[in-house]
Amino acid sequence: MAEYFETAEQLHSAMAAGKKTACEVMQTTLERIEAVNPAVNAVVSMRTPEVLLAEASAADKQPVDQRGPLFGLPIAIKDLANAKGLPTSHGSPIFAGQIAEKDDLMVARIRAAGAIIIGKTNTPEMGLGSHTFNPVFGPTRNPYDLNRSAGGSSGGAAAALATGMLSIADGSDMMGSLRNPAAWNNVYGFRPTWGCVPSEPEGDVFLHQLSTSGPMARSPQDILMLLRVMIGADPRVPNSRAAQDLPKQLDGELRGKRLGWLGNWGGALPFEPGLLKATEGALDVFRSLGAEVDELAPPFERERLWQSWTTLRSWAIAGGDMGLYEKPAMRAQMKPALIWEIERGLALSALDVHRASVIRSEWFAACSALFERYDALLMPSAQVWPFALEEVHPTQINGTAMDTYHRWMEVVIPAGLIGLPVLNLPAGFGDNGLPLGLQLIGAKGADAALLSMGQAWHQETNWPSQRPPVLD
Repeated sequence: MAEYFETAEQLHSAMAAGKKTACEVMQTTLERIEAVNPAVNAVVSMRTPEVLLAEASAADKQPVDQRGPLFGLPIAIKDLANAKGLPTSHGSPIFAGQIAEKDDLMVARIRAAGAIIIGKTNTPEMGLGSHTFNPVFGPTRNPYDLNRSAGGSSGGAAAALATGMLSIADGSDMMGSLRNPAAWNNVYGFRPTWGCVPSEPEGDVFLHQLSTSGPMARSPQDILMLLRVMIGADPRVPNSRAAQDLPKQLDGELRGKRLGWLGNWGGALPFEPGLLKATEGALDVFRSLGAEVDELAPPFERERLWQSWTTLRSWAIAGGDMGLYEKPAMRAQMKPALIWEIERGLALSALDVHRASVIRSEWFAACSALFERYDALLMPSAQVWPFALEEVHPTQINGTAMDTYHRWMEVVIPAGLIGLPVLNLPAGFGDNGLPLGLQLIGAKGADAALLSMGQAWHQETNWPSQRPPVLD
């Protein structure tokens, strides 16, 4: 069993030392997928074993000095991104069966680094809503309770990591899609500083600054390994950032760090019973490692953040998908949440968007002031426990009605709205046996510092070693 849960770093080191071959790593991966994927439905659009083993065998013939930093590591790409020769369904019947003619920029970097793309990971329809189910492939199940959601939109990636089908995975995050599923599957998910991982050089490349791709893994060191490949400016993408000077190894240090705990935003955010208390209990780990943790009053008005977020999100989604909406046959195949977002976005004026961006700017300034005093901020990664698989989304939290399909994910927007780096830290389990997570939020560009703090946390806790018992 342990061989299925080796880290990407361990696998890479073993292949570099000649103790494993890429072919052996691929065979182990295929065995694990065959054994557990039918239960969780995380990996979709798989390439055939024969083709994958032949590709791994060919990789083994490469000279050692020509092998990339992800040499021989199997990876499945989130089904919102294009990988040449594989379907990109977006979880939607509109796109089901369409084969990608080229790699997206991020995928091309992963492939060039020597990783072997085995298929795709499941995602909600069009990536909307933190619950991975769609009419093309069905739902992805939470490996810690197969009757519950794996979260989303990187739910397939998170479940594949939790079950040992993959050692690294890519994801994307607009509204917590790297953080929420990572929390619910007891793994790490990292949303980098916006612009570090360039978006695709097509369509609008100036205005929409909410979503980003990022890495997922069972350790911060493996997060770093994939991030080093994903980041870096592209001359075709004006807001992309030059690659940070990331270390090859994380030193793992929390001693002397000052952390600010934002909790439930002064009582404004509702949480399901037991979740906030369990998250607060994890704060003692930081203190035991030499960090100072201060409880903070809300630094900004919650409703203004929500107003800004929902305006800019609907505007971005309408801008990206209104071409589909304008075709009645395609609109008929859209999920209600997507139609709601597009129609809301189309009704906005330019001044509506401007006002939302002003609020975002004011929040960035307020947050920058916080980082003059604190090395990082802390918040829970989710407001609810993984919910029943058949639910579309939570309609209430602890008696508080949710007025939109995504209000229950409000805890992720303070960082996402202004493009800050965030690492989900697996933070243990509730009395119900379900995983929970903490958002470790850094200042713009503090990606390496966050991962270093995450490594200290991991060395102390190593929660991902608590594997899903239902699949052992």
